[in-house]
Amino acid sequence: MTRVYNFSAGPSVLPESVLHKAAAEMLDYQGTGMSVMEMSHRSKPYEGIIYGAEALLREILGISDDYHVLFLQGGASLQFYMLPLNFMTLNKKADFTLTGNWPARAIEQAQTLGTVNIVGSSKDKNYWYLPEIKGADKDADYFHICYNNTTEGTQYHQLPDVGDVPLIGDISSGILSEPLDVNKFAVLYAGAQKNLGPAGVTLAIIRKDMMERIPANLPTMLSYRTHVEARSMYNTPTCYPIYVMKLVLEWIKETGRENLFKRNAEKAALLYDCLDSSAMFYNPVEKSVRSLMNVPFLPRETDKTKADAITDKFVKEAAAAGLVSLAGHRTTGGMRASIYNAMPVEGVKALVAFMKDFEAKNA
Repeated sequence: MTRVYNFSAGPSVLPESVLHKAAAEMLDYQGTGMSVMEMSHRSKPYEGIIYGAEALLREILGISDDYHVLFLQGGASLQFYMLPLNFMTLNKKADFTLTGNWPARAIEQAQTLGTVNIVGSSKDKNYWYLPEIKGADKDADYFHICYNNTTEGTQYHQLPDVGDVPLIGDISSGILSEPLDVNKFAVLYAGAQKNLGPAGVTLAIIRKDMMERIPANLPTMLSYRTHVEARSMYNTPTCYPIYVMKLVLEWIKETGRENLFKRNAEKAALLYDCLDSSAMFYNPVEKSVRSLMNVPFLPRETDKTKADAITDKFVKEAAAAGLVSLAGHRTTGGMRASIYNAMPVEGVKALVAFMKDFEAKNA
């Protein structure tokens, strides 16, 4: 069997050791005589899985007892609606930075429930930078950012100063890419399918004082209070994805956070250095806010037809060489390499070598 290097933005690469362990436990999880897929979520073995995953998250991310940790469904897209429904309830207004495709969707959902104040936008330059904050409202119910923009490849390496306004962050594709102080946020949320596990489970970390804002008459499944009171098991959770997430967290703990951060910086430097020295490709993002996880790159060719031909050829030949899912997002075009935590350094080195060889052959 030949494994490829998977640069998909999500669902994304998982650590091979995690896949091997999941395979080994597929038919019999720790002597239960059944798969995790088959066991009751109310059983003691499964409680050990879900509560063990929570304990690991708290340890690795430094989440204090001041926060609830939830395993939800519906992806970040459902959170775009749940967040204003639960928390934009005092003054019915919130501040947002518009930094890409996913923040735009979050804004669209929030606008159905209150007033959205866009306090910074990078739309004028295709979201290739992070905007200066202007006109923030001290009476806003919260301030929302997308910590790492998966599509456009920007990342907040320094969080904006929002004063006393609660900060909410979509950290789906940036979680555990580098140090992040959970205590600076009122709410954090993340789809697992990029850096934490397979698709199907969504992480929400909610500071306990925010619970006071939740209206009493919300639909049951759309109230965070429901899930807090039931410890993420009001209904059947996404049992198997949570189990795999626990395995990923065990892998992260074994690897060591600092080692993980160091490796992420090394991978990003390898790829950006290659792009910055290339005569054929370039990364369009402002250097100070380049993402450690998602690296878009475009042909330098200015003729669109020729540029598209270069892109198509690159993606096709890369796939044939075992480097897959390198096509850029449909809104940006070009190419994109997602080099998440589980992507080995060897995968990035293979991509860099292929890029240099492709350029030499097609100059």
